[in-house]
Amino acid sequence: MARGITESDVHTAADEIVAAGERPTVERIRAHLGTGSPNTVTRWLETWWQRLGQRLQAQQVRLSVPAAPDAVAALAGDLWRLALKSASDTTQKAVAADRTALQEAQAALQAEHEAFVLEASALRSQVDAATHSEHLASAQAAELKRLVNQLEGQLTELAHQRDAAMSRAADAESAWQAAERRLQDLQDAGQSEREALTNHVRATEDRAHAEVDRARQESRELKSLLSALQKEHAAAEKSHLRAVEQSNTKAIDAQRQAEVQRARADAVEKQLAKLQDLPAALEAAVRRNSPSSPRRKPATKKGGRSPRNRVKVSEPGAE
Repeated sequence: MARGITESDVHTAADEIVAAGERPTVERIRAHLGTGSPNTVTRWLETWWQRLGQRLQAQQVRLSVPAAPDAVAALAGDLWRLALKSASDTTQKAVAADRTALQEAQAALQAEHEAFVLEASALRSQVDAATHSEHLASAQAAELKRLVNQLEGQLTELAHQRDAAMSRAADAESAWQAAERRLQDLQDAGQSEREALTNHVRATEDRAHAEVDRARQESRELKSLLSALQKEHAAAEKSHLRAVEQSNTKAIDAQRQAEVQRARADAVEKQLAKLQDLPAALEAAVRRNSPSSPRRKPATKKGGRSPRNRVKVSEPGAE
């Protein structure tokens, strides 16, 4: 609903609309003012039409010419009556139109009232729902406040934990830096050891290559020597086979000669057996032939050989 509109505002707007050559209506006045409810504009427009005749009479008095001739005065009176009649007709038409507009405005107002009633009912429902929501919101707010207090306690505890964690992180950072320095030192030492090991490996590889070359040379020499030894062994084996064959032949010959010698020895043994008693017989005969001669000792006691031995010594000549 528009507020602040006055009767003077409506009358001034109606005058300005008439001056523009148009008939003042509720809608035109509202459009001209840019505000105002239909009921207020209609009420103030009625007072404008009611005061229009007085304003016209006052205007006639202001426009009257004093001491005018009768003909002029009569003509002016006729014109004035025509003006009044025209104004009255126009006013009646305007009033009828305004009544129609008022009825339309009242119908619109009734529709607005009904819509307002419906809207008010809807608003009451909304207010009830809002009240219920408010109660729920109050309960939720209390619960949220409790949760906020709980969260604040947790935040305080988390802040302590964060401080402790930051302290541990600082200690860990220091330890990490120390470990990094230690790692750098180990890397440097490892690099030095790696270089030394690389040089050692290179030297070892060089020595190994030299040993391999020498071993290869020795292997070639040993192969040559082995080949020569194999040849010598083959030749020696052939020579050994020939020697074995010759030895076998000689052994067979020696065995034959041994059998011959064994047969000769058997014949000599038989002869010796026959001559075994010959020295005693000869000694007896000598004793008988020279009884006064001193008895000589057997020659065997001075290391001399017995006749049997002498015979054995002469066996090779006898052969």
